[in-house]
Amino acid sequence: MPPVTITVCIMTRDEEENLPRCLASLEGLGAEVVVLDSHSTDRTRELAAAAGATVLEEDWRGMNGQRARTLELGSGDWVLCLDADEWLEDPLRLALPAATDGAPDDVDGFELDRRTRYLGGWIDHCGWSPEWRLRLVRRGKARATGTDPHDRLEVPGRVVRLAAGRLNHRPFRSLAAHIGKVNRYTDEMAAQRAARGERASLGKLVWRPLGRFLRMFVLRAGWRDGWRGLVLSAVGGFYVFLKYAKLRALSDGRDDDAS
Repeated sequence: MPPVTITVCIMTRDEEENLPRCLASLEGLGAEVVVLDSHSTDRTRELAAAAGATVLEEDWRGMNGQRARTLELGSGDWVLCLDADEWLEDPLRLALPAATDGAPDDVDGFELDRRTRYLGGWIDHCGWSPEWRLRLVRRGKARATGTDPHDRLEVPGRVVRLAAGRLNHRPFRSLAAHIGKVNRYTDEMAAQRAARGERASLGKLVWRPLGRFLRMFVLRAGWRDGWRGLVLSAVGGFYVFLKYAKLRALSDGRDDDAS
């Protein structure tokens, strides 16, 4: 039997800071690497090509559309979907070939345990750890089913958790970058909900943000992550508040255009 092969597909846009770490974590895996870039203005494509990756430049389709596109790329029997701000720990990289080589026919995917680094430390609670993500899928079996700006993969067959090392993640360079992403994401989510005719009541504006904060900080033990857990939980509550505040503004049709 020919050896089972893996294609690693990485989505990028202006990721020259993160991409080298992601690519370095793949060394020794023996995988085909494809970088799907959306018109980066920095050195992202040059760095990817210098590392031996196949680089494609295409328009941005949204998170879910972009993830769906990565499933079509490369030629491996299995597809490992990564973001540029993620990287494999050594034990996880070493475990991937054995997992795919020995996968039973009814297994269509593997979930990886993603661990997030936030403001200089690892987050072990807040509902962010463990965080199992379906990222390694059998070619032709997976489909993207998320709703922008959050992508998600599904497969028809059995999914196995690969408990060998972590998929590390550093989504925000700074607190300002986190707040900026919250602002962009809530714009998109509020617009989608407004298009469906949803409205945000005063109760949603008050209680749902508070509920998110308490769930992260108290119920999911964010307090054990110290000040980082407090900040992350507070921003989580703010995310929910901003989403409903923007939805209320859109659904009421009010723009402050007074001169």
